[in-house]
Amino acid sequence: MSISLEESKLQINIKGRGYYSVEMNSPAYDLVKAIQGDLPYQVVALSVNNDLKDLDYVFTKPCQVELLDLSTEIGFRVYRRGVVFLLIKACRELYPETQMLVKHSLSNGLYCELLDKVLEDQEVAQIQKRMRELAVLDLPIKKVLLHRDQAAHIYEKQGMMDKIKLLQFRDKELVHMYELDGFYEYFYGHMVPNTGMLSNFRLINYPPGIILQTPERNSPNIIEPFVDQRKIFTIYSEAKEWGEMMDTPHVAALNDIVENQDIIDLIRINEALHEKKIASIADMICQNRKIRLILIAGPSSSGKTTFAQRLMIQLRVNGLKPVMISMDDYFVDREDTPRDEFGDYDFESINALKLDLFNDHLTRLIRGEEVEVPLFNFKSGRCEDCGVLMKIPVSEPIIVEGIHGLNDQLTWSIPAEQKFKIYISALTQLNIDFSNRIPTTDCRLLRRIIRDARTRGHGTRETLNRWPSVRRGELKNIFPFQENADVMFNSSLVYELGVVKKYAAPLLMDIGPGEPEYIEAKRLSKFLSYFREIPSEHIPPNSILREFIGGSWFHH
Repeated sequence: MSISLEESKLQINIKGRGYYSVEMNSPAYDLVKAIQGDLPYQVVALSVNNDLKDLDYVFTKPCQVELLDLSTEIGFRVYRRGVVFLLIKACRELYPETQMLVKHSLSNGLYCELLDKVLEDQEVAQIQKRMRELAVLDLPIKKVLLHRDQAAHIYEKQGMMDKIKLLQFRDKELVHMYELDGFYEYFYGHMVPNTGMLSNFRLINYPPGIILQTPERNSPNIIEPFVDQRKIFTIYSEAKEWGEMMDTPHVAALNDIVENQDIIDLIRINEALHEKKIASIADMICQNRKIRLILIAGPSSSGKTTFAQRLMIQLRVNGLKPVMISMDDYFVDREDTPRDEFGDYDFESINALKLDLFNDHLTRLIRGEEVEVPLFNFKSGRCEDCGVLMKIPVSEPIIVEGIHGLNDQLTWSIPAEQKFKIYISALTQLNIDFSNRIPTTDCRLLRRIIRDARTRGHGTRETLNRWPSVRRGELKNIFPFQENADVMFNSSLVYELGVVKKYAAPLLMDIGPGEPEYIEAKRLSKFLSYFREIPSEHIPPNSILREFIGGSWFHH
């Protein structure tokens, strides 16, 4: 049967732009290329009927499409992943005897290292030059589907033993890989279809590694100047040392430990490292008797509450008698809460707190006076009529835990020498493999999904829906102040994602294909599929992980 010209056309409904006619069996890339000039930012992926697709997706029937550009979280990840592929390919050509390790984000860049090689400035410039040449050549990046034995053969030929080990733990016979000019790589996530789309990037020498920069979501067309964060880099370096000590550079190594039934030892060692670090922070505080105010800050689901309790115990071991004040009790009345750009209450704004009252109480407590600490009622949205009387000995410290702890505006009345600031976050030391890092954000989000479902009655959909707002609050209220910390604590546990899988995987399955959060739930489910499940019974009750999965000494 012959098909008429009109019958060979499909109607594609693009969100925010209306209907477009495309040829049957035409790739999405052709449509995007035709309209890119009318769009503010580069489109790098699509949501087709609420399912994430590469630009090589072929239209075979009418559908609803959302264009994903560099201003979206998905688009940002796809673009950066493509530039990482350029970096790995260029390094493979210039330094074939070594391997590029993609490590972690650092400020507005991505920190990477060459295995057993420290680069000079001119070598970094040479790598960047080769990357730009590859971009100008506009080479195709082909997605290929191979049997796992074929994939293992390619990995072996290319010297990628980390990927061979990971393959052994995958339960699928077929493997997606990306091929660029005869070089094959595996990436956890979608990819751009050609190198010509990857023209905007920058390399900076940052011994012993390099910083790779691309446009960020808040500036999709430009690369912002790099902001150095030496304290964060130091704590990542410590995480790297811990990972090497526990022989867990990537997921396959962790899965090996689970398979060989050595996981109990790993849990004990990791928890002991945490305890040792918390004890050393307590020792630092005790060595300076001028310190009266200990401020603990960090992003959502970092484990601040458990950390504060464990620090309090270590301070008591040293003979101190610290007291804790909750910042939440100093909220302004609900109707006085500032609003964000969407008109919603901004509870994470520092101006949502009674700063003058908070500082008055801190000053008087430090002087040894008695104050009436308010009790905030979250149901009524205002303080109770009567608070709690509090008085502490002149020599004892006050612990305050909350997101604004590193912002001096919070404690403007307290002299700097009386304050000790601690930044806590879950800075993951584990990679999926050497090319695929695990974002710290994913670990915190999974922790929050489990805790919200267990203690707050929030479904997974609600947590995923609120997460972008939480992240905006962190970018505004926490991350700009993290280098103000006197000390940093990494609350990540190298084994935790194997435990988290048991709790989070069923919760993610609750989200179906028709729901807006489906793409993110599907991505996180795939991520967890790399891990062998780890039972929780050997995790001690004072572990930071217990704050999220339950069974903590410090939480009911």
